[in-house]
Amino acid sequence: MDRGTTGEPHVRTRVLLAGWFSFVDGEATAGDVGAAEAVSAALRGEGVDHDTAWSPNFRSEGPSLDEVDPAAYSHLVFVCGPVSGHRIEELHRTFASCRRIAVGVSVTDSRAPALLGFHTVLARDGGGEEPRRDLAARTPAGLPVPVVGVATAPGQPEYRGRSAHAQVHRDLERWLVAKDCARVPIDTRLDTADWLHCAEPHQFDALVRRMDLVVTTRLHGLVFALRNGVPAVAVDPVVGGAKVAAQGRVWDWPVERVRRPGEALDPGRLDRLWKWCLDSGRRVARSRSGGLGSPTVDALLEALWEDRSDRA
Repeated sequence: MDRGTTGEPHVRTRVLLAGWFSFVDGEATAGDVGAAEAVSAALRGEGVDHDTAWSPNFRSEGPSLDEVDPAAYSHLVFVCGPVSGHRIEELHRTFASCRRIAVGVSVTDSRAPALLGFHTVLARDGGGEEPRRDLAARTPAGLPVPVVGVATAPGQPEYRGRSAHAQVHRDLERWLVAKDCARVPIDTRLDTADWLHCAEPHQFDALVRRMDLVVTTRLHGLVFALRNGVPAVAVDPVVGGAKVAAQGRVWDWPVERVRRPGEALDPGRLDRLWKWCLDSGRRVARSRSGGLGSPTVDALLEALWEDRSDRA
């Protein structure tokens, strides 16, 4: 829908890309950001000078809407999402001197001021036109990244003053967010009524097997990873080491641990474990997964037979 032009033509085309990811209290989704990256790649291919406005809560390195000078741009291009609400209306007022285009958006109300403020609207759906394929389908492909399952232990009061769970998990979170990977929360807790959880151990097996790597502070996060031949960056959240470290010894698998109360995890050591797991850890993990006998079960059966003999 073309709504005409505004004022004199600009001498030089310079575009500001914006979307819901630009608002301080907005939301950055894979679809919205992917669509913006697709538009940015197309503009770059045509040699069009442009910037993308990011919420400082999402990408602090990019220019924010508060930092840019509207007079420096000839066009404002709003990418993806619904075109409605006071935030977009404010954009029209702020960038009144720019030609404003909405692309890959959803039109939910053809009379909305937020919609009517655009000179051109290229909708993906709504607006009385045939739907278009969403721009996120053209998101530039990045390099392959590992899929990483993350299983964290809850607070374990039985360890009393040795529990370092809160500190360990904070350290792991800061370390993980800097990793270029697809993070998947995986929880060993089963639930037959909540679809967010597996209901049976074999379902959790299937989930873990699809991971390239598991990062875990849970004993069974380590065990299920290794039994499925998946390498694990394992951290024992108990000072001095407890059951996770013990399983590491049994499986001959490295486990990072906190040695003193208040000690922070060493990101360099975690990085080295990460690299080893992705380079050769899968081969080693697969070698650990074979021939899973159980001395514990054997000992149980022996104890049962002894008990029956005593009763005879």
